[in-house]
Amino acid sequence: MFWHLDETEIDVTRLGGLTNLVFRVDHGGEQYVLRLPGKGTEEYINRANEAQAAKEAARAGVSPGVVYVDVAKGILVTHLIDRAVTMSAANFKSIAGAPARAGEVFRRLHSSDAKFSFRFELFAMIDEYLKVLATKDIELPAGYHDVVKDAESVRAALNAHPLPLVACHCDPLCENFLDTGKRMWLVDWEYSGMNDPMWDLGDLCVEGEFSAGQEEEMIRAYFGGEPSATDRGRIVIYKAMCDLLWTLWGLIQHANQNPVDDFWAYATNRFERCKALMASPEFSKHVAAVAKG
Repeated sequence: MFWHLDETEIDVTRLGGLTNLVFRVDHGGEQYVLRLPGKGTEEYINRANEAQAAKEAARAGVSPGVVYVDVAKGILVTHLIDRAVTMSAANFKSIAGAPARAGEVFRRLHSSDAKFSFRFELFAMIDEYLKVLATKDIELPAGYHDVVKDAESVRAALNAHPLPLVACHCDPLCENFLDTGKRMWLVDWEYSGMNDPMWDLGDLCVEGEFSAGQEEEMIRAYFGGEPSATDRGRIVIYKAMCDLLWTLWGLIQHANQNPVDDFWAYATNRFERCKALMASPEFSKHVAAVAKG
């Protein structure tokens, strides 16, 4: 593999990444992506689960093929999707059909026979992240535990009529989507697991800062038409719940002094957005629709 070659034989370009070091590697007419783990990621990411999911996602045709993996060191090498645009909230707004292609890649993943080792369970992950934060010198945003307590009604509604668990990405940051203009690809399987498929849709609505029109484009492409009131309700619920969870993730980055972003602001902004949505009349109606089934 290329890491045994003389450095003059390869061309390495730094790519983006919130927590890891990511590079494009060109050698012999082939292009790869090399991912090295970021500081502190071993506290909350299981690299064996990630590697298994990445291989399954590639087999399902939604992610680049895995070339090399070293679970112990957290090293991952995949093929590069050439001439693909790394997405952002701005790109999702400006590139025609992008929200629809995101819905289509979700449908392709969720309807595949891929099986991930990890079970992504929202409230268990909140508990795990709180345990990590308990080891660090950091305070939670005021009222966080109260909101988690208020979310018990959400948990009850979701559990009343659970959807079958399917392979989900679970961390649909815009930058984890690569768009060729004809199809969308997904990368970065660190948080992936078997989950309620509506999580992916709700979370992308938040990460992509989707307008109502963008949400509808993605949702209708996913379902092939109008979703049920229950499915739409689950999407809205997860828009709030992803913010509740990723608030804690942001606090971990802040505690680990990750220099990529202002993660305190990231965390507190997400928490405020979660509270605002949960306090809205719309939210309670969607919770009721999900509970009814």
